[in-house]
Amino acid sequence: MKNSTRAFLVPVISLVLIQAGCGGPAEKQPAQAAGAAPAQAGDPMEIRIDEMLVSRVTTAVARRDSVDAPLTVSARVEVDATRMNRIGTPVAGRVSSLRVEEGQVVRKSELLALLQSAGLNQAQLELLKALSQQMVSRRSVDRAHLLLKGGVIGAAELQRREAELAQATAELEAARDELGLLGFPPEDLDELERTRQIHSIARITATMDGTIIHRRVTQGQVVQPADTAFEIADLSNLWIIADVPEQAAGDIVAGQPVTAEISVLAGEKVNGRLSFVSALVNPETRTVVVRMNLPNPHGRFKPAMLATLTIQGHREERIVVPESAVVREGDGEYVFVQRQAGVFRLTPVRAAQTWRGLRVILDGLAGAETIVSEGAFHLNNERRRRSIRGKE
Repeated sequence: MKNSTRAFLVPVISLVLIQAGCGGPAEKQPAQAAGAAPAQAGDPMEIRIDEMLVSRVTTAVARRDSVDAPLTVSARVEVDATRMNRIGTPVAGRVSSLRVEEGQVVRKSELLALLQSAGLNQAQLELLKALSQQMVSRRSVDRAHLLLKGGVIGAAELQRREAELAQATAELEAARDELGLLGFPPEDLDELERTRQIHSIARITATMDGTIIHRRVTQGQVVQPADTAFEIADLSNLWIIADVPEQAAGDIVAGQPVTAEISVLAGEKVNGRLSFVSALVNPETRTVVVRMNLPNPHGRFKPAMLATLTIQGHREERIVVPESAVVREGDGEYVFVQRQAGVFRLTPVRAAQTWRGLRVILDGLAGAETIVSEGAFHLNNERRRRSIRGKE
């Protein structure tokens, strides 16, 4: 006998078979065969145990205990927010060309779209003005050096012209930085300074390696700097996110083992650990957000897939009975529950996993019932035999 069930076992009080009748002497009643059970009642699920079964049956009381009860909640696959970029345009303009589609894999700095932008023209014009001013200031300084040597001007005039050159140089650098912030590539900047030709085409480029998960613009659309044009994500790692009811979230912490089951992939299961447990409760749904990381090197998992998340290490108070108390009958599981002295009824239950040699009962028992803890299998065989004999 398992140690975990010994605490359940209590001796069965010897059953006294009461002689039916009006109180006359036993020898005046009709004789019964030795060891024969009284006639079965109409309910085939009930059985009265006789002297033959007394030595084979032990009873116990169904009790409540704090058990490991894995918590299963609905979940969903989402993009890892730490591996996603939203790409906009730094200038207002009209989309003149689109180079990518949703689902396309791109590399960092790859061209995504072209814009026609008047704002870009103005920034280039400011740079050309600053470049011209710097050239004029530099020539003025060079001339001042020659005049100073000839005694035509004093040192103060040279210093004034050098100050003008420094200011023109600072304005040129500021104009270059502004164009860089507007997405003007360095090679185009060099060409602009060399050729002095203004281009009204702005480029939108990828800021990371990844997959285009959303394209928010269409050709001919006018976009503003605040608009998101594309969303790029690295899908090699995803998140599985679930909402846990607040009453069950109190003892859930990051690091607990979890198992995710992806329903559309033939119930494929992935083991992992919780990487995040929110410190806040959603006031509308009364749930707490939890998530696990989902490695996706081959791209089999897709964002928005449905899943279930089973959190291990969660404890709940549940009814438990000895494992030997549960018997199978057809497709269901049952427990013999005492109705009165010596009378037991086969009662359907919904049993969960085995915990420390005990079966966790999810439904069918309220707790504190007297049940058959040992010998339930033999008792059920006898119940079947009597039921068949009663039909003959």
